[in-house]
Amino acid sequence: MYLEEIVEETKLESDKFESKAVLNRSDIIGWLKSIAGFANASGGEFYIRVEDKTNKLIGFDREDADKERNYFNNQVNEHLTPRPQMKISFIRYEIKGKERFVIRVNIEESAVKPVILKYKNIPSIFMRRDGFTNGATYEEIIEMSVKSKKTQYDILVSEIKYEKEKFGDLHEFYEKHNDGKKLNEKALRSLGFVNEDGYLLNGAVLFLDDYKEKKTEVQCSAFSGFSKGSERIVTINRYNGNITSTINYIMDFVNQRMNHSIIKLDHARINIDSYPARALFEGVINAVAHRDYYLDGTQIQIDMFKDRLEISSPGGFYRSEKLGKTYDLSGVISKRRNELISGVLVACNVMEAAGTGFDKIMEEYAFADMVHKPYIYSTSDHFTLVLPDLTYDNGVEDKMVPVLNFKPVPNGTELDGKTLSFCYFKAHKASEIAKYLGITDSTYFRKKVLDNLVKHGYLEKSKISRATFYKTDPDRVYME
Repeated sequence: MYLEEIVEETKLESDKFESKAVLNRSDIIGWLKSIAGFANASGGEFYIRVEDKTNKLIGFDREDADKERNYFNNQVNEHLTPRPQMKISFIRYEIKGKERFVIRVNIEESAVKPVILKYKNIPSIFMRRDGFTNGATYEEIIEMSVKSKKTQYDILVSEIKYEKEKFGDLHEFYEKHNDGKKLNEKALRSLGFVNEDGYLLNGAVLFLDDYKEKKTEVQCSAFSGFSKGSERIVTINRYNGNITSTINYIMDFVNQRMNHSIIKLDHARINIDSYPARALFEGVINAVAHRDYYLDGTQIQIDMFKDRLEISSPGGFYRSEKLGKTYDLSGVISKRRNELISGVLVACNVMEAAGTGFDKIMEEYAFADMVHKPYIYSTSDHFTLVLPDLTYDNGVEDKMVPVLNFKPVPNGTELDGKTLSFCYFKAHKASEIAKYLGITDSTYFRKKVLDNLVKHGYLEKSKISRATFYKTDPDRVYME
């Protein structure tokens, strides 16, 4: 029998069609590249246990068909990133009175391109064209990236069916933060937790009780001193679990290791923790909600030092400019990277719908002096929130003033170099800079030195409450 006898429309190998008599275990790339190529092009159909070129049916019995489907699915999950949107089905037929099956895989054009095949740690990008799958050209890779629809990871549909009893942790988390109120199924469906066919979206998969994959990995570390490189490591713990258990794990790790102290404030003595509970929780929720779940091989990092806690999340701020170090947390504007995950966390009452989490952090540190103010910085591949330890009297202090090189500043002065070096790692007020330089904080100093450096882009000027701070633009200088 031939494929055209059981499937409408006779198909030959083309941009939209390919068949394999067998999934070669010793040449996985040989057939996985076809799946990646279809996803990077305009989609297609892939048949397993159909002789290529002739379309002659070979088929499986029922048990072997199920095993082959699982093997295929596991290889795709392990080697293709992001996972292509696919629908796997069995086509039944009979020959000589015996039941047989072939496997049909419908691959959709990927909303996020390029789909990368990674085998033995070597990444490759393939493209389907003219009935063949070959390596993508440089121009095709650029075009794929430009035309990518930027679909968020968490709203893509998974291959896993929704089963209510597999979300006990999520229901418990919801009840804990909603005064015992129950989470109903209707609320989940209204968030887009499940598609119309009953399949979980990727973001929903991350809330499964038994989720243990790498997408949610965290690494929690405690150091005895001020840096990773030069101080003794007290502990490094790694954890994989669903999103709610990850949040609980991080909170427990920090709470068990933070210091407690008594300070005098407005003639009263109050108990304080290293990190205000609300600020810590907001920071952890923010890291989980805005993590880039496309980035495999990464993890949320929680690093505790003698003077601070750093919470780093993979992926820069979504559709936002790269930030240097800024104390103005309320001025950080970033769109949600994960709409479904954020929606669930909002429903659980642990995340603000209006995105005011950073404002809450600033409120918790409102009474603190400048060396105890939280700050944030972002690069293209991660963002980090720094919470100073309120029980450490000296606050977060810079341990060195770097020597910098830079192009001469128009109308510059001999004070430019020292000013830029002093403000390179940390923002300072004019009075602090003047004190460091050993001069008077005068109108002349502010206009001729500070304002001139700001005017020509060497210093960044920002306000916190009524105070003005100056920070060196790292892109205009470089360290010797």
